[in-house]
This record gives sequence, C-alpha cells and structure tokens, in this order.
Amino acid sequence: MGDAMKTVLFLFHSLRPRQWIKNGFILLPLIFAQQLFDPVRLLASLQALAVFCGLTGAVYLFNDYLDREEDRHHPVKRHRPLAAGLISPRLVLASAAGLLLISLLWGFFVGRGFFFILLIYLGIQLLYNLCLRDVVILDVFCVACGFFLRVIAGAVVISVPLSRWIIICTILLAMFLVLSKRRYELITLGKVEAGKHRQVLSQYSAHLLDQMIGITSGGVLLSYLLYCTSPETVKKFRTEHLIYTFPFVLYGIFRYLYLIYQKREGGSPEKIILSDHPLLANVILWLISCVLILYGVL
Repeated sequence: MGDAMKTVLFLFHSLRPRQWIKNGFILLPLIFAQQLFDPVRLLASLQALAVFCGLTGAVYLFNDYLDREEDRHHPVKRHRPLAAGLISPRLVLASAAGLLLISLLWGFFVGRGFFFILLIYLGIQLLYNLCLRDVVILDVFCVACGFFLRVIAGAVVISVPLSRWIIICTILLAMFLVLSKRRYELITLGKVEAGKHRQVLSQYSAHLLDQMIGITSGGVLLSYLLYCTSPETVKKFRTEHLIYTFPFVLYGIFRYLYLIYQKREGGSPEKIILSDHPLLANVILWLISCVLILYGVL
C-alpha cells in the first residue's frame, strides 16, 4: 500500500467513523413521526445524517489537533493517527476546515432551520474546547448537548414537533452516557493521571459520578414510561401498545449498567453498542418493535 493511501486511511480513521452511530439520533423523529416511508422526508433525514457525519468528523479532527499532546499520555488515545505521528497537524487542520465548509454549505441547502442547529452545535463545541471543558458539570452538559441537538435537527429537517417527554428522555439519556464515559476515564486512569489527561476529571469522584448516573438512568426510564403512557402519545398514534417497548429500554439501561460496573467499560458508547451482542440485539429489537407498533402492524 502506498504512502498516500495510508495517509488517506489514517485521516479517515481520525474522522472516527465508528462514532457516527451517534448521528442515528437524527432518524428518531422520522420514525416516531410515522414518516419513515415518506420518500421526501426520508431523503431529508438522510441528508441531515450525512451532513452531521461530515460536521462531527471535522470537529473530531480539530479536537485531535488541540489534544494531540495530552493524547500521547493516554493508554488508548495515544494510538490515534495524529497523536502517534502518522499524519501531520497541517493536514489535519486543512482537512477539518475543508470538511467543515462542505458540511455547512450542504446544511444550508438542506434547510435554514437545520443550518441554524448546525451553528448552535458548532458554537457549543467551540465554547467547550476553549473554556467549558475544564468547568465541572458544565463539561458534561456540553457533550450531552450534542446528542440532544441531533434529535432536534432530525425534527427540524422534516418539520415535525417533538414530545416534551422525548426531549426530557433524550437529555437524560445523553447525560447518562457522558457520565458513564467520565466514570470510565476516572477509574481506568486513576484520579491523578485522569486529571493530567483531562483537567476536569480531578474535580470528579467515582462516588459523585455514581450518584449522577443513578439519577439520570432512573430519569431515562421514568420519562420514557411517561411518554409511552401519556394521553398525548396514545391519541397521536391511536394505540396504547407502545408501552410494550418499555422492557427493551429497561433491559438496555440494566445491561449498560452491568457493563459499566462489572465489566468496567463505558468509555465509548458506540463501541459498547457495536461490540456487546446482547445490547446490540436489544437496540435492534427495540427499533423493530417501535416501527411495528407505530405503523400499525402490532
């Protein structure tokens, strides 16, 4: 394999394609709005998905550039192409700028409201990287906002409203995932080393994060249960059967907690979902059951 091809592969790896699974949140409003088989709205959602893949790829490149020195001291992140010296900082910056420009132009073409969400996402990422990443608790909120904004973007691009319970559930789920990642980093590296890698980690403790994880995981279950049983949801979908998807959500939370506390995982939500077969099967079954119920098959 030539050097140019290796460079392209290293650069693509730096876009973290595995983490693009997070962008699947964009498709949730399409499914729950019962518009999955509408070709116009499906195309709009897929375009939004592609734009976010490009945009987040640019953000990951920029983050790698800023964190390249710190990443070299991390047991896992030191293998990232830039931290390992496999690609040049200049190439990473140029690629991030080009990808950012393309994503914003495409996002503007998709829709003005969607473009506005992209700007909010970028603004939060900028604030996070410049100052808020070292502010305890706010750092978690900034990262969690990325999940929430994906759902909002998915709703805006197809012009559908979101249930207040879905909004609450998404925020709590995002917080749960980010807090789990913080706990993994703290436990894996130890408080001293974790603080060297990410300064804000020195202000957390495993006990504090455990309490936060307990609150958010319970909140996810309660808000999803309220969404399934609310009169608004029953009237909209003309069915009470959505409650039967709750066991999948309950199992998913319990399985994730098992992986966090018993297997000492949680550093990468997308990696856990793709590598843990019971959890992956559960997510797929949840999606299938939601589609079957929402579209009148069950």
